[in-house]
Amino acid sequence: MADLSAALPFKYTGMQEEDRTMAKYVAKRIGLAFMTAFIILSLTFILVKLLPFERPIGGDAQQIAYFDKQYNLGYVYRFEFERPEYGGYLYKTPTDHGRANYYYQVPVMTQYVNWLKNIVTKWDWGYSKTFQPNVAASVIIGSRIGYSIRLNILSVIFSVPIGILLGIWAALKKNTMTDHTISTMVMIFISIPSFVLISFVLRIFCYNLGWLPSSWPTDSAATAVKIQGYIIPVFCLSFSSICGYCRFTRAELCEVMESDYLLLARTKGLTRSQAIVRHAMKNAMVPIFPSILAEFIGILGGSMILEQLYGIPGIGKLFVLSLNYKDYDILFVDMAIFTTLGLLAGILLDLSYGFIDPRIRMGAKK
Repeated sequence: MADLSAALPFKYTGMQEEDRTMAKYVAKRIGLAFMTAFIILSLTFILVKLLPFERPIGGDAQQIAYFDKQYNLGYVYRFEFERPEYGGYLYKTPTDHGRANYYYQVPVMTQYVNWLKNIVTKWDWGYSKTFQPNVAASVIIGSRIGYSIRLNILSVIFSVPIGILLGIWAALKKNTMTDHTISTMVMIFISIPSFVLISFVLRIFCYNLGWLPSSWPTDSAATAVKIQGYIIPVFCLSFSSICGYCRFTRAELCEVMESDYLLLARTKGLTRSQAIVRHAMKNAMVPIFPSILAEFIGILGGSMILEQLYGIPGIGKLFVLSLNYKDYDILFVDMAIFTTLGLLAGILLDLSYGFIDPRIRMGAKK
């Protein structure tokens, strides 16, 4: 079959060029995100390892097991006799178990190199020494991350439609009593943190009225009780987001409704409702929908204190506990998750503009 493309007077390459530009932009952003995460985690590891060493909890058997794991990971030295040139020893095994072993701390930069090697070659992030002694940090995080993800997804699902609908209502009723009431309530409630709001909610609905559980239900609780356990944390996490979406939607929609092209649509015969639905809403949603990703990360970070107050066994509570217990291996994995989610949300946020509005081409020169 003859090649018909050779007979054409021109060859269209615009779409291919746009695809290559987008692919280069995505690859560049992923590379920058990887470098950013690497720098953040490296600095966290080095600074934390410079802190005074905290011995693990437990008896001799647990402590010996912990230090042997640290020796295998390359974080401590192990000798059968004292070595004062390495400083004070971190731990000495009891002599009634045979010959004593002395454990000394490895220099921080050597620990850092071994830490990177363990992650790359074995995906070994270390072990807990106080929270769950001698349990792998990745295992502890994996057993808890589901609680935080479900909680934050439910908060986004709950807050997005309510916040956007309230913003649309306020914009359509601009400069009326409805608009003033909604705007005033938003300005008041948006300044209340979730961990302050949950204190009032617990006092009213748990202790005074007794309608809802005052803490996170256990795994053995009934299904109805488990469902009720989501009400308070989801509501408290969504409250600030609802106010944010409402204010943002109202501002965008009011700006669009005053634009020249909407006035032109009205002069062509469209009613006010038709012009708003067909044109104003579509253009106002362009900056709103990508903000949902950023809001998800904001909720995930804000849930740390709330998980601690309500007893939710998520990674937010685990982050606080790892700081209090000085369980640094848990802290590193938790930090890696929050950092990765934040950087990934930034990439998806930029790319979403191009999908929502085809006129936007991220990474294009023109």
